[in-house]
Amino acid sequence: MSNRSATDTIKGYFYQFDYSIAKILCLPNDSDEIVVEGIEDIDINTSTDETAIQCKYYAKTEYNHSVISKPIRLMLDHFKCVKNGTSKKIKYQLYGHYKSGQSKLTLPISVKFLKENFLTYTSSKVKQEHHIKLGFSDADLQEFIDSLTIDINAKEYELQLADILSSISTTFSCDTFEAEYYYYNNALSEIRKIAIDDNISNRKISKKAFLEKINKKKVLFNKWFLELKGLKNYHKELKNQHFRALNKSPFERFFVIELPIKHNLSEIKELIQVISKRYSNLSKREPKTFCPYICFPNITDSDLLLLKDELFKEEFNFIDGKPYSGSKFHTKAIAIEASYNNQLKIKILKDITEVNELLPEISKTKQIFHFYFTNPLITVSDKGIKNVNIQITDLNHIKEII
Repeated sequence: MSNRSATDTIKGYFYQFDYSIAKILCLPNDSDEIVVEGIEDIDINTSTDETAIQCKYYAKTEYNHSVISKPIRLMLDHFKCVKNGTSKKIKYQLYGHYKSGQSKLTLPISVKFLKENFLTYTSSKVKQEHHIKLGFSDADLQEFIDSLTIDINAKEYELQLADILSSISTTFSCDTFEAEYYYYNNALSEIRKIAIDDNISNRKISKKAFLEKINKKKVLFNKWFLELKGLKNYHKELKNQHFRALNKSPFERFFVIELPIKHNLSEIKELIQVISKRYSNLSKREPKTFCPYICFPNITDSDLLLLKDELFKEEFNFIDGKPYSGSKFHTKAIAIEASYNNQLKIKILKDITEVNELLPEISKTKQIFHFYFTNPLITVSDKGIKNVNIQITDLNHIKEII
């Protein structure tokens, strides 16, 4: 499959997921629910009724009646169960986006149009009439039509996404970047997780529960999302949002970085040097000088010692809060101000415990940039501290983001 067709396929899946998100956000009551991959792609359950929705995205396909005839026949199969008393009465909806051809369908449809264009087809060179097979009268078919909504003028992908981000911004009182990279990314992950669950009861979620699950400010890695955005654009937007103008501000910055299971010291050392270079200012002409803190929470004691030895040999000046041999960690020893005279380039913290111990001792503006692979390693309760959580898949991506 070519990259272009792969992207088209991914966009088709995204369109359905996005539509599910859009439908949840516009539910009138917190207790209203959706079911993903229920009777149809999306089932909407409110206090007054239930609607089964078939959602498709054919951005490069011309509309023809045959494209939606099978979904309509499947809906009619369910309607047969309703008439037999084995299923409860619901509404049906076909929602799709097509490149062209929408003028071929005139709404509302008649019973005659339904039978000729959607229910009559050829299989193995034999004419099939689905309504006759089900034993439906014209009155039955009219009742089905009354419960069916067809919309083949669905919004284009980008427009639907823009509407979702606008809705999220309103719901969570956030800007567009936060809406897309935090809440929408969380929403996308939640919908995908629900959709693949084998148990249909687990594919049901209320508006209230959904909003609670996505209300987390952390940038999540989503390979499909990155396939569409492009890794370079993804990194660029993160940089613009969080790191573009930071290097001139004399803040106390903490870089908390989870290391991959397989890592090498030269890679870590290079990352330290990049962070120090970009977020330190030790100029003699500057009235306020500073350097960042860095913490690798999952590094082993032996690797941390080797790392410090390497930095020391290269005359890369650092402190670690231990002022003498055998000393325990002292916050005063690591909170020393970096200056032109001491040329202090980095402050190394051993683990999250030392980070949490130090934070209350610092009165300056504090910012934490946390890069992790699976789950966040640090929780910050102080609302006065800017805390940016970014999920990564490669340690080298940090250099591109910052």
